[in-house]
This record gives sequence, C-alpha cells and structure tokens, in this order.
Amino acid sequence: MVKFGLLKSKIEKLMLESYSNGTFKTEMKNFKKNVLENKNISKLFYLYDELNSNKGLNESIVDDYIYECITIYENTINKIKNSTLVDLSNWVVNVKSDNNYSTIDNLFSNDVLTIESRLSSKKLIKESLKKKPADKKEVVNLPLSTMVNVANKTISNFIESLNESEKKELVDFLKTDDKELEGNFEQLKESVTKKLETIKENADTETKSRINETLEKVVSEKYDKFTYFKLKNLNENL
Repeated sequence: MVKFGLLKSKIEKLMLESYSNGTFKTEMKNFKKNVLENKNISKLFYLYDELNSNKGLNESIVDDYIYECITIYENTINKIKNSTLVDLSNWVVNVKSDNNYSTIDNLFSNDVLTIESRLSSKKLIKESLKKKPADKKEVVNLPLSTMVNVANKTISNFIESLNESEKKELVDFLKTDDKELEGNFEQLKESVTKKLETIKENADTETKSRINETLEKVVSEKYDKFTYFKLKNLNENL
C-alpha cells in the first residue's frame, strides 16, 4: 500500500502546479471531494501537518503528544477503506514527487523490520516539535496563498515568509515554461553546490554539519517549479 505521506506530497504538488496550469478550479473540486469531504482523510492531512510543524512544545509533554498522534493515526487509518486510498492514488497517478513526509510515515510504520528507522524518525520529529514556531507575518491575499492555505500548510508557510514582491514573482514564475526551467535546473544545482562548498571551507564544525545536510538535499533534488524557485532564491542569497 502506498504511504500516506507520499500521497499527501503528490496532492500538494498537484494543487500548487494547478494554479499555473490553469486547472486550479478542477483540482480544487477534486481536492474537496477526495480530501475535505472525507473526515478521515482530512484528519490525516491535519495530523501530518501538525507533526511537520514547529510548535514549541515542552520537553515534559512532547513524548505524550507524539504518542497521542500515533494513536489517532492508527484509529483513523483503520477507518479508511482501501478503495478510498486507491481513488486518491489514481487522482495523482501521473504526479512525480518525493515523499516530503517520509519521517512521519516512518513514525507510523508498524513494520517490525523498521524499528530503528522509527526510533530515529521519532527523535527528529520530537526535536522539531520542541522548536518555537516562527512569528507569523501578515498574509498577502493572493489567490495562490489562499489556495495553498487550504491544500498545503507546508508550502503556505514558505510563501508567507516571502515579502509581497517575492510572492508576486512566484506567481509569475509558476507560469514559466517547464522546458526552459528544466534545462537550467542542473546548472542551478551545480552553482548552489559550489557556493556551499566554498562557504564550508571556513565554517565551524556545527555550520559544516548543517551545510553538508543542505548539500545532500540539493544534490538529491528532482526538478519541479517549486524546487527550482527555492534553489533560485538560495543561489541568489549565498
């Protein structure tokens, strides 16, 4: 069975790109039917977003919080018919996306062969939940950010961190021809990698470790417009 985190990642990518593809209204209808109107699917969407957020939880309660989330997941996933998951999979069958929620999928796994991975994922999620959330900035009421607030909290948080000019740039950028961008994607990755390697030469141990994590992420990135936009901004600011 396909992991729910991968399904969620594909749906989010489809919703984001539908705005530039001119299919936004159609996909919003599909999103409403397949996600919003199914209380168990929408509950899992919310649960994954919560575990993927910085919440500033106290050390004394974070383990209980994770335990409760696992309990909610198990009670919810058991109520979802296999045919419902098949419908979701068919909806996004042509969408290529990395699993942006693999850590959470690992946490929820009941495979006895993945115990070590599950414990590692729990540790990562625990540290994230203890981090304080970033101060919320005033939201510019653009159609893109409105859509993303409904369909994808993760991307929404990224967009809300941009200023008004950058948000407008993103909207225009999403209308650019994929062929033009995909041809430059590897060069962009190479440019970012070289700059990070240069910075790493004179960095302290902790900073080097973070740069290495970023390098691994950059090297493994596959092309899509949103990833291109993030790498483009990173490249310009290094």
